[in-house]
Formats: sequence, C-alpha cells, structure tokens
Amino acid sequence: MTDDGGTKRRLVVAGAIVSDGLLLLAQRSRPAELAGLWELPGGKVEPGETPEAALARELREELGVETAVGNALTGDVGLAEGRVLRAYRVELISGNPVPLDHSALRWVDASALSTMDLVDADRAWVPELSAFLRQPEPS
Repeated sequence: MTDDGGTKRRLVVAGAIVSDGLLLLAQRSRPAELAGLWELPGGKVEPGETPEAALARELREELGVETAVGNALTGDVGLAEGRVLRAYRVELISGNPVPLDHSALRWVDASALSTMDLVDADRAWVPELSAFLRQPEPS
C-alpha cells in the first residue's frame, strides 16, 4: 500500500466480531499510553499477507478463535508513523474468545459501545458499528 507520494504505508487491521447482536471489544494491556483502553482486536499485516489473512491470523493468535473475515468498514484511519488502520466485519466460526494478548474481553451492545473508553483510532467506526448492532438478526 502506498500513499499518493509513493511512500510505503504499513497496514494494520482490526476485526469487528459480532455475535448475537453484541460486538467483542478487547482491553489493551500495552503500550502504557493505551493500557486500559478498549479496541477492536487485530494487528499488523505482514509482508506477503492479504489484509484478510492477516486479520484471521491475528484473531487466532490474540483470541484463540477461527473467523471468517467479511467486508471492510467504511474508511481507513491514519495512525502514527505512517500506518493505516482498516477494520472489517468478522464472523466467529469456532472457539470462544479468550484474552491471550489483552487484559480483558467484553461483549457490548450498541448502547454500551457508546460509553466504552475506546482507543481514538476505533472511534471513527462507532456510528457504523452501532447501526449494525441495532439491526434485527436475520431469521
């Protein structure tokens, strides 16, 4: 991925795992300035990986689950050091998420999402995620 000036940008991916009308958030344990804040779990895309494969790998490593990565949420978010964050809708295929790389996990509904102390980068998606969480489940 390059910006308009031809500079290589490092992609970071995050997963919006939704199950039974609830969104999974992970509480950061590091770095110190982000410890205690909540985020969509994910991580860096390694060279040669697609963003979707990287996200599935990161969620397996961080949460111990198998997932199916769906469509990207609207808009990428610029991060420090030229990195770019992209979030995807994710379906939980198997396993129960456990905090292997975080302090805690929490399933939240649309109302609770608006009150969570999120990392700044994830705040851009709160309106889209809240609207998605409020949609009725398909029957």
